[in-house]
Amino acid sequence: MRVKVRGRSAVRRVVRRGKPRRLLSAALVSLVGYVALAIFAVQQQFFALDYGTRAWVRLLQYEALTLPMQLVTSLGDRVGLILMIAVAIPVLWRVNRRWAVALPVLMAGAGALQWLAKTAAGRDRPNLAPWGFPSGHVLSLVVFFGLMIYLIAMASSRRRRWRVRACLVAAVPVVVVAFSRLYLDKHWLSDLAGGLTIGAAYLLLAIWVVEVVLTRADEAAPGLPETREPSA
Repeated sequence: MRVKVRGRSAVRRVVRRGKPRRLLSAALVSLVGYVALAIFAVQQQFFALDYGTRAWVRLLQYEALTLPMQLVTSLGDRVGLILMIAVAIPVLWRVNRRWAVALPVLMAGAGALQWLAKTAAGRDRPNLAPWGFPSGHVLSLVVFFGLMIYLIAMASSRRRRWRVRACLVAAVPVVVVAFSRLYLDKHWLSDLAGGLTIGAAYLLLAIWVVEVVLTRADEAAPGLPETREPSA
């Protein structure tokens, strides 16, 4: 049975329809949002919504929920991310080998970005532990599941229907893990917003580099045959 490959043609449609500019514009908007939040974080300032959200979450806390929340939040830990990457790589290898190779590099870059951002901000967590802003769990999960959303949407012939479904499915772990960080008193709400915005900016820029810059470089290279996916 042959594997239907739509990845390369989808990328070409992206380039032809002017979406590179949209990717960069969206990345810039996300980055501006992050910088605005980071300015407050560096000054050790908080929003009224941070305190209000923390007070509201405390009303929902029950001892029986602590362990489930700890299990949920482990999805964004190093081990959880490594397991998800290990599962995703062989799947992507059958569909889009370029992203199968790029995924571990992308996630390693997200880890480095997280360290730089946390070091630069230097804001404590609600429980007074260091390295609160931005949320590394949210940043990493936005990058991972955001990429999955993008690839599913680009590979589907029923693009609009699949995009909606993929967004809903992929958003669930991000939202649940983000709430677990609030529940366990690991982050302020603005920490989560910081992870969301910088993660989105990083992902959009990475998509632009991989699917626009590298694709154009491949097409411009003389004498190179078009890469075909393996048949199974």
